[in-house]
Amino acid sequence: MEKSPTSSAVRWRAYLSNNWPAALGLAVALAVVIFLLAQSVVRIAGGEAPAGVVNALLGGVAAAAATALGALPAILLRGISQKLEDSLLGMAAGMMLAASAFSLILPGLDAAETMLGSKLGSAGVVVTGMALGVMLMLGLERFTPHAHEAVGVSGPGSERYGRVWLFVFAIVLHNLPEGMAIGVSFARNDLSVGLPTTLAISLQDLPEGLAVALSLRSIGFGAWRSVLVGGASGLVEPLGALLGIGLSSGFALAYPTGLGLAAGAMIFVVSHEVIPETHRNGHQTMATLGLMAGFCPDDGARYGAWLVVLNCFFGSSCFLLAPV
Repeated sequence: MEKSPTSSAVRWRAYLSNNWPAALGLAVALAVVIFLLAQSVVRIAGGEAPAGVVNALLGGVAAAAATALGALPAILLRGISQKLEDSLLGMAAGMMLAASAFSLILPGLDAAETMLGSKLGSAGVVVTGMALGVMLMLGLERFTPHAHEAVGVSGPGSERYGRVWLFVFAIVLHNLPEGMAIGVSFARNDLSVGLPTTLAISLQDLPEGLAVALSLRSIGFGAWRSVLVGGASGLVEPLGALLGIGLSSGFALAYPTGLGLAAGAMIFVVSHEVIPETHRNGHQTMATLGLMAGFCPDDGARYGAWLVVLNCFFGSSCFLLAPV
C-alpha cells in the first residue's frame, strides 16, 4: 500500500527534528557554497572566467578515467582476498589524507597568509573552510538516501529506491569531494598545486574503482555491467571539479576557504567511511600499513615512483591473490 503524502511529511519532520544539528550545518554550508558560486558567476558575467577551468575539468576527467581503469579487473575477478582489498583501500585513504594535507591545507595556509599577513588569520580562514566541508558532507550523508555494503541502508526515504540506486548515491557522496578538491586546486591555475592533487586522487581511484565493481558483482551484477557501473561512478568527479573551481574563484579569500572546504570534506570521507571499512574485517594492521604507504609528500618524483609500484602491485596481486 502506498504511503500518503501526509505520512511522508510527518516522517520527514520527525527525521529532521532528530537530526537538526546536521540539518543546520548542511544549511549553513550550502548557503556559503551558493554565495561563493554566486561570486564566480558575477565574475564570469563580467567576462572574467576562471583561468584554470579547463585544467580543472581535465583533472576531473583524469580521475574518472582512473576509476574506470581500476574497475576493469572485475571482468575476470569475482572477488579478491579481503586482506588485499583492505590494504588497497588503506593505501587510497593514505593518498587522500596526503592530498588533503600537502595539496590543500598547506597551500591554503600560504595563500591566506599572503593575503592577510597573519598566520593566525590564515589558520582561521582554512579551518573555517574545513568546518564547512565537514558540515556539508555530514549533512549530505545524513539526508541523502544511500547504502553501504557493510552498514546497510541510511537516509530518509531510502525505501523508495532499489539497492543499486542507493549504492550509486553512496558512491556519488564519496566521489564528490574528490572532484571538488581537484577543481579548487586549479582555481589559480597553479600546476604545482593542481597536478599533485589530481595525481594523488587519480591514484587512489584505482583501488576504489575495483572495490566498487567487485561490490556490485557480489550483489549479483554481471561482470560487464559491474565494470560499466563502477567506471561510471567516477563521472561525478568532473562535475565536482567544476563545482570546486566555481566556489573558489570569486573574491580573494574564496581560494583558501575553498581549499580548506575540500580538505575537510575529503578528511571526513576518509575518517567516516574508508578507514572504518578497512578495519571491520580484522585487517587493521594491513590497512594501516597501506595507509602509511599511501601517505607521502606529493612531489612529482615520489608519485611517479608510486604510480609504477601501485600499478605493479595492483595488477599482479589482484590475480595472484584472488580467491579460488
